[in-house]
Amino acid sequence: MPPARGFDVSGGVPMDFGDIETRGLVLLGCGRMGSALLKGWIGQGLDPEAVHVVEPAPSDWLQAAGVHLNGPLPEAPAVLMLAVKPQVMEEALAGLGGLGGGRTLVLSIAAGTSIRSLEQVFGPATPIVRSMPNTPAAVGRGITALVPNEPATEDGGLKLATALMSAVGEVTYLEAEDQIDAVTAVSGSGPAYVFLLIEALAEAGAAEGLAPEVAMKLARETVAGAAIMAATSDVGPGELRGNVTSPAGTTAAALKVLMDEESGLRPLLREAVRAAAARSLELG
Repeated sequence: MPPARGFDVSGGVPMDFGDIETRGLVLLGCGRMGSALLKGWIGQGLDPEAVHVVEPAPSDWLQAAGVHLNGPLPEAPAVLMLAVKPQVMEEALAGLGGLGGGRTLVLSIAAGTSIRSLEQVFGPATPIVRSMPNTPAAVGRGITALVPNEPATEDGGLKLATALMSAVGEVTYLEAEDQIDAVTAVSGSGPAYVFLLIEALAEAGAAEGLAPEVAMKLARETVAGAAIMAATSDVGPGELRGNVTSPAGTTAAALKVLMDEESGLRPLLREAVRAAAARSLELG
């Protein structure tokens, strides 16, 4: 259920923490992704005192962040963020069903936990938004896909969820919840693919005679710079690739290998994304 025409999905939604700072935000789970989001919100101006975190194994950073940690929770927080692993979700939600009914937005980043299963805990009148962010949220360059239930209206829960996730990057919307597995495979797991690319490119450079530290610096900054070009250019990645490729030149020689229809990068990535999406479906 994407937003109606005219709703801002550009990632530039202004973040007003007023209601959250008055009523509180409960963060259930604060591992890598929960910490990335929390760092982003605090960096955008959220008062740590407004955040109540439930995390059995808090990091040193979390313990020093100034949030309420493993203490009493507010009776009707503005947001309940679910950021725990699916295998402990049932245990983590025990006793929290009373937060349902409409006043609190339930915003889930938990893989494999459907909106229907959350409605069974909090009730069908509860605004629930399921989301899939990725780890570049920690540096304000995340991308999050959102899908709401019926009570999470454009002017209510969906708007608040959009603002929260826009504070750490871009936001987009899904037409149906069953698309979340593909999102997980493309953008949720995607940063790992890029990190592997950096590793592999650096190793290839070292194999051609570069010092390993020089090869790593070249690979890392090349990928980072190319990503910025792709994100800010008015043309697509295919045209950008073409601009770097001279006929019969060095780039063309490399691309002949990478673009092989049977063994190149495209079929390999299709297989990788298909495997990740299948695993996401299994977890659900």
